[in-house]
Amino acid sequence: MISNIVPVSVRSLLIFCYFLMFVCGLSCGDAPSKKQEDPTVSPKSETTEEASSTKKILFFGNSLTAGMGLDPNEAFPAVIQKKLDSLALPYEVINAGLSGETTAAGKSRISWVLQQDVEIFVLELGANDGLRGIPLEETRKNLQDIIDFVRQQNQETKIVLTGMQMHPNMGDAYTTAFKNIFPELAAANGLYLVPFLLENVGGIPELNQADGIHPTVEGQRILAENVWEVLEGLVGE
Repeated sequence: MISNIVPVSVRSLLIFCYFLMFVCGLSCGDAPSKKQEDPTVSPKSETTEEASSTKKILFFGNSLTAGMGLDPNEAFPAVIQKKLDSLALPYEVINAGLSGETTAAGKSRISWVLQQDVEIFVLELGANDGLRGIPLEETRKNLQDIIDFVRQQNQETKIVLTGMQMHPNMGDAYTTAFKNIFPELAAANGLYLVPFLLENVGGIPELNQADGIHPTVEGQRILAENVWEVLEGLVGE
């Protein structure tokens, strides 16, 4: 009785082993073709290529850039990002605005903010210096040091300087000298200049928040237009 059962079990085991070897052989034979036809390979490489071709615009400034009192998506850098997207231009806007920033604080912060290559660097600082009555030569030197640092990081980076003006109650001599800092630095360094960031916004109550200093949503849109007049020629190159 036992001698009849053993051969059947052995025969069944052999059949199972042959079947298993057959299945493994088919699986190994299919592996190369599956890898070759993997549909995820091409899209991944295209995504990587697209990301590497995206250029960066860094906005480095104070509360005007940060959009104080508003949603960050309403600040003028975000408005410009929407403009770039609508034109299908491969640029990513980085908002590095910090409320209360002076040129001295910006100078100490620039080294860890600018740790990547940027195509365009928009420098919007100086207003808080003027409001605090900081000596003009100190403001000028700090801005120059920031410009020099950007150039040291990448000579090819295009630098846009946004001009600023002070209220006349600061005195004619101070307000005139302060206003001249920006075009003079732009000329001396070969920078692109937005003559006055707050053009058509500054001093207009309905375009500013209750503090009379920070633009409303509509005011920020006008700031974006002022900057775009300069940026448009750069992003189209």
